[in-house]
Amino acid sequence: MASTNTATTHRTGGAGSPTRSPLVGWLAVVSVTLGIFSIVTTEILPIGLLTEIGSGFALSDGMAGLMMTMPGFLAAVSAPLVTVATARVDRRLMLCVFMLLLAGANFLAAAAPGYWLVLVSRVVVGVVIGGFWSIGAGLAKRLVPARAVGRATSVIFSAVPLGSVLGVPAGTFIGDRAGWRTAFVVLGALTVGVLIMLVLVVPPLPPVQTTRLNVLRGMLKSVNTRFALLLTFLIVLAHFGTYTYVTPFLERVTGADSPLITVFLLVYGAAGIVGNFLGGALVARHPRVTFSLAAAMIAAATLLLPVLGRQQVGVLALLIIWGTAYGAVPVSSQTWFAKATPHAPEAASVLFTSSFQATISLGALVGGVIVDRTSPSTVMTLGGLTATLMVLTAWAHVARSLTRRSNT
Repeated sequence: MASTNTATTHRTGGAGSPTRSPLVGWLAVVSVTLGIFSIVTTEILPIGLLTEIGSGFALSDGMAGLMMTMPGFLAAVSAPLVTVATARVDRRLMLCVFMLLLAGANFLAAAAPGYWLVLVSRVVVGVVIGGFWSIGAGLAKRLVPARAVGRATSVIFSAVPLGSVLGVPAGTFIGDRAGWRTAFVVLGALTVGVLIMLVLVVPPLPPVQTTRLNVLRGMLKSVNTRFALLLTFLIVLAHFGTYTYVTPFLERVTGADSPLITVFLLVYGAAGIVGNFLGGALVARHPRVTFSLAAAMIAAATLLLPVLGRQQVGVLALLIIWGTAYGAVPVSSQTWFAKATPHAPEAASVLFTSSFQATISLGALVGGVIVDRTSPSTVMTLGGLTATLMVLTAWAHVARSLTRRSNT
């Protein structure tokens, strides 16, 4: 796609490149990372508290899983709409607005007298995810010197597994000790702290490029972009269709109590951090292999859980494999989109965010229907088969590319 169709460039007087000290630039990176950490933790916190929240409102696991479905769906819709609508607004201002909304959503969930109000708060969370992610995922190059952009990008993406390794286990621990509402209050207070940090250390960020809807539509004409969408759809569907209901699995199949589940989630998240940095180091040179290997590991872990999941040692080993694999998924998916549309980085980020979040929503919804009608073990098996299909699709893309090369 020609670069002339991707965006409109504005004069910013050098706003696109960092002019302050490297230390302040890295503090800005940290603040964006903490913002995404707060968002990720808020989004997936119900996974650790699913049965507790469900019992509090007399809901089935599948109905409680709507807390995961709502944010993903709204994020998918809001990512392109909010990005386009605010294209000419200072990006720092938008980041701060999104953090303010996130804090309000957490406090609303904590005070909700009925489940419907919890779902309203999750709608707000979805809008925040779509907007903040689309802006924040590509900000590294505007905050630090060029030589540090790769490292800064990995730091920002580390917020995803950090949300699992610190946010969800901590939230689950607080929920077990003081109730699930307290967990949302604490998360809301953390979000206010992140908002203050963003105001203090992030420089003004006038928009450098204006992303338009016709740009996003044009991207879909690319075969590589469509493959990125398909691969992301399959692997995220496999992961969130299963991981959303990992707590019911651990309770019913493994027989784990709440403290042990917190430990399991902590180990999973720690493995995710390792996977994030391993994936970030490998995906630039070997995108197909890295993405395919991550999917294969998720397939193996989820397919083996119904077999080995009755023993704590087996669960622990499989969660380590699963966490390491999923840690590499977001950066692998983002890299595929970026390579497919190198001339439109913000548009690529929008499409990545929208597709990723839409599939989170669908995965949680489909998994909820299945878990209510069958069992957590069945959910794991079907998720493993979906991940296997992603591996086959990725290598079909490799074979297609090799065939095209041999015919030219």
